[in-house]
Order: sequence, then structure tokens, then C-alpha cells
Amino acid sequence: MRVLRYEIPPACEGMTVRDFARKQAGLSARLLTKQKQLPGGILKNGSPCRTVDQLAAGDILSFPLPEEVFDYPETPVPLAVLWETEDYLVVDKPPDMPVHPSPGHDRDSLLNATAYYYRQTGQHHLFRPLYRLDKDTSGILVIGKHRAAASTAVIEKTYFAVCEGELAGSGTVDLPIGLREGSKIVRACGFGEAAVTHWQAVACAEGHTLLSLHLETGRTHQIRAHMAHIGHPLAGDDLYGGSRERIGRQALHCGRVSLSSRALAVKTELSLEFPEDLRTAFPWIPSLSKLP
Repeated sequence: MRVLRYEIPPACEGMTVRDFARKQAGLSARLLTKQKQLPGGILKNGSPCRTVDQLAAGDILSFPLPEEVFDYPETPVPLAVLWETEDYLVVDKPPDMPVHPSPGHDRDSLLNATAYYYRQTGQHHLFRPLYRLDKDTSGILVIGKHRAAASTAVIEKTYFAVCEGELAGSGTVDLPIGLREGSKIVRACGFGEAAVTHWQAVACAEGHTLLSLHLETGRTHQIRAHMAHIGHPLAGDDLYGGSRERIGRQALHCGRVSLSSRALAVKTELSLEFPEDLRTAFPWIPSLSKLP
């Protein structure tokens, strides 16, 4: 069982359990409510306590997280683990693998592969991806192993994409995104939910541009829809007007991730080189390690 433990410093003498948990440990109100509902979910020096109880310097405040049982179909699909702790599992999601089961991929999703990995390594966690990557988008994906890991994580992602046409400098696309009329999949710009994409050109050749992208929002197909709207669809993204002549999927890769959690004392940065299909289709792409 994962137990979160905090020793109360002198500066926090007299704080209530609730105030320390929220303001100092960084736990969410929702998590605190869940722990209150569990027998022995909040302990002070090993004994159950209330969130209104006061703390003294040197007290040990503990939050035993409940064991979870998953009942997902398991499939022995290869899973490339990039980094793992008792709180997080970070994997390399290949293209052509959906995060969750979907028509045609009901047994070979990342969920199925992760369930098999957990079972083989003696772990018991619900499947909690902290963000979504489209089926044909490759790259780093962070999975929380418990409720606290998911609710306290702060994540910054850098995407890399090859778009059609030549771009220079940098720019921002600030346009709302919504479902295109008559479609359940394709997104269009100009209406719907707010969406902001920042892009920077980092390399250019053969009528294509390699972009580095950061998102202020996380809308479905945001990068794909925004780049298509400004006349530079991603290579391979025929859903948004891109050509599949060079590559058979959208040329989009989550290459860098910064992950931190104050509550869990986690702070790390991860990077993942471009996959083989992108490097083969666009051999002029620099190594990710050489990019700013």
C-alpha cells in the first residue's frame, strides 16, 4: 500500500490537518474528501484524526491510499517503459496504438498493455493516463498509479510535428475548436472551446517544416486542426488535408515532458527521440537532443 507521509515542520505548528494537506502538501480537496471517507484514511502519529485537528511540530501526518483492483482485459503487447516510480509510469506510446480500446483495437490498446505489465510486475493500479495522445501520435505518455499521483501532477509537454510548407520564426494560433458540422471526429476552428497553440519553426527542408509546439489548452486534435487552419496541415494527416505520400500517419510526436508533484516530491524531465518512421520519411530532421 502506498502511504503518503509528511513530518510537520516547526513553521507549520498549529496548522489544521486540512490546511497543511491543502497548502503545504499540495493535496487536492477532492483527494482529502476521499481520504476522510476511508477508515484510517488520515492518521496523525499512527492514529485516526480529523481534518480540523491541529498539528504540532514533529507530528507525522499520513494518508494511506487504498489498494485498487483493476479488471481490464490484459494483452501481452510490448510496453516500452521510459521511467517508473511507485507513483508514476512513463511509457513510449508508439503510433497505431490507441490509449483506450476502440473499434478495431479492442485488445491492443495502451490500457491492455499496461494492465498486462502491472500484472506481470505484481502491481495493482487503475489505468490513469494524465493526458491523451491520438492513436497515430507517438511519444511520451505519463500514467498515474493512484489518485494522488493524478491529481497533484503538473505536466508541461513539448510536441514536435512536421507540417507541409515552409515556415520561419514562431507564432500563435488562438482560435476555438469544435466538432465540424456533420462529423463526430473532425474538428474545425472558429467556434467551440478556446484553444491556444504556440509554434516555433526549428528546421525546414524539402517543402516541409519541423515545428516545436506548446499548448495552453488540450483540445482534441488541437495541433492538427490549428495547423491545417493556417494552411500547413501535418504531413500524413489526410483527415485534415495532409498528404500521405511520405508517411502514413500524422507526423506528430510528444518528445519532451516535464513532470512534477509537490505532494509526492517528484520533479523530472524526460525526452524521447523521433521514432523510426519519422526519421525515415524526413531524414533531414535533426536529433531531438540537438534541438533547443
